[in-house]
Amino acid sequence: MRRSLVKQGTALLVAMVGLGATAVSAADAPPVFSSTPQAAWVGIGIGAFFPVPGSPTPIGQDPAHRYISNDEATATGQQPNQRISDAGHPNLKQWAKDGMTKDNAEVLAGKFAFTARSSCQPGGVPGFDVLLGGALSILQLPSEVTMIFSGNAETRHIRLNASHPANPTPSWYGDSVGHYEGDTLVVDTIGLNDKTFIDNYRTPHTAKLHVTERWRMIEGGKKLEILLTLDDPDTFNQPWQALRQYDRVNRNFSEDVCSENNFNPFGIDYMTPVADKPDF
Repeated sequence: MRRSLVKQGTALLVAMVGLGATAVSAADAPPVFSSTPQAAWVGIGIGAFFPVPGSPTPIGQDPAHRYISNDEATATGQQPNQRISDAGHPNLKQWAKDGMTKDNAEVLAGKFAFTARSSCQPGGVPGFDVLLGGALSILQLPSEVTMIFSGNAETRHIRLNASHPANPTPSWYGDSVGHYEGDTLVVDTIGLNDKTFIDNYRTPHTAKLHVTERWRMIEGGKKLEILLTLDDPDTFNQPWQALRQYDRVNRNFSEDVCSENNFNPFGIDYMTPVADKPDF
């Protein structure tokens, strides 16, 4: 059904752009991120944000503990390890440093360094942008953009040409509104709860987090790039920016139900939520 929705949405957007060609030039037409049902995007790198010159850097790996991914371990024969965050980052408020230092100590003592993806929890914003183990499909309609990440079918809804409610109830994905500026989709998100992480280094945030994303295709449509601006005065000393890029792939949408596949024979706790009683 999701594949059918992507096909219908793509067709509608293409028709909408075509019908409006007399009113707007091709340069002013919105981008078509998933031009076919098979057009999807896979994140580049190990699920980290890239720095932007002139901005405080994103949180990354602790310099004292170099991260070795499974791919690098396979290629080099080294032992893979886990993400240890740079808890001393100068842009972090002290409460965040303290919490991340405690988390690092637990990981170094043997705790699994879980991420939203590995624990089957919503990624939030901007955590959605660095989810691992799947591909991103983008459904564009005149009134809404829906982003679906195949891993656990995580879904974001972005209302177009709309305003935020005066007092949005905090939620996992917050309230996202967007508009097109030429070839760029600009998304503004507020109303996020504090249950998610900023990134795969488990950087916390408060409900004051405000995220702006600028989505555009680059390199002739071969790549998708997001320029992010994050502002959370209770977590960071100053707002900061980061980049995230994706490669275009040709892939059918496949559902991956995380909680039904998240089994580890070695007894590792992925921090997956488990109900202790049935809902009905």
